Amino acid sequence: MTAPGAETPRATTEPAAPGTGTPVRHDDGGRPEVVTLGESMVTFLPTVPGPLADVPAFERGIGGAESNLACTLARAGHRVRWISRVGEDGFGTHLVRAIAACGVDTGGVRHDDRRPTGIYFRTAGERAVRKDERAAAEAAPLAEVVYYRAGSAASAMSPATMDVPALLAGRILHVSGITAALSAGCLALLREVTAPRAGRPLVSFDVNYRVSLWPDATEAGHVLRVLADASDLVFVGEDEAAVAWGVTGGPEAIRAALPGPALVVVKQGAHGAVALGADGSRDFVPALTVDVVAPVGAGDAFAAGFLSATLRALPVRDRLRHGHLMAAAALTVPGDLAVPPSRERADRLAALDDTAWGTLRLGPGWTDADPRAQEEVPTR
Repeated sequence: MTAPGAETPRATTEPAAPGTGTPVRHDDGGRPEVVTLGESMVTFLPTVPGPLADVPAFERGIGGAESNLACTLARAGHRVRWISRVGEDGFGTHLVRAIAACGVDTGGVRHDDRRPTGIYFRTAGERAVRKDERAAAEAAPLAEVVYYRAGSAASAMSPATMDVPALLAGRILHVSGITAALSAGCLALLREVTAPRAGRPLVSFDVNYRVSLWPDATEAGHVLRVLADASDLVFVGEDEAAVAWGVTGGPEAIRAALPGPALVVVKQGAHGAVALGADGSRDFVPALTVDVVAPVGAGDAFAAGFLSATLRALPVRDRLRHGHLMAAAALTVPGDLAVPPSRERADRLAALDDTAWGTLRLGPGWTDADPRAQEEVPTR
């Protein structure tokens, strides 16, 4: 008999060293290529535009930075395991089934019979803006997002309630700053799995600073900086580095603030992304022209594309391009998740010369279109 509140387990090419084209050699033995840890929630999306007070009905979906990445990587043909906690409730069952249906291994998910699965509601459009963006957005209606995640099953994750060896069993472990904000136990778990140790997998960390999750901005900045600096590969937006750390001198200043990682990827929104190595290397790839349907899930998809290319030991420039292509897939669908382009097609697009890449335009349905469809014709 399981004690109240206890978790119940439910059964159901090597990465290159960051900044290099050299694969990290391991005898894989069927191990997952990527293990990711984090909360996923059931999300309710409005059936019509407008403020939440006026929306009459919602459609159910799923959302969570780490599970989004896991689903995208699995759909791209990688072996991925998502580890988390959900409630012993219908929402938890739905989450696990939906994520498993994408091809993700969910055997490490724990079910809690006392705490609920988190849910949230949002309006159509982007998530709530950060504080530093509000002044510029005053004239435009803000998107609303309302979370019901306090005391959720995932917030009870800790070194005592989760299987730490399972988290370290992949070639890459991907985590984010969202988990660190959920509880003291979640933060302790992130510190445990990012701590230096023999045989530690490549640790990928997406800063993912969410202002609403951190009551103390100073603490948030310190925690996220320490976790990022302990990781091997870091994804961070130039804007969130300014808010979280007060670093405003561009990608090189962010790299200087994080001396520990082998590679820091700085996302610059519609401008592009730059990868800065500890060896002084610098690779910049401009963002693609995309006919955006909904600007949600793009950051998770970008990280998935970059990690997919990292697993295949592609050059850093191509990793950035695969990140942009995965992000373009997410941007051209209404929800957080999109079907990624086939590997053959993504490789062909990533291999375009700089001029062709700069004139590429992608719109809704491009991942399903004929491999040499019109949207790939130079547009400017």
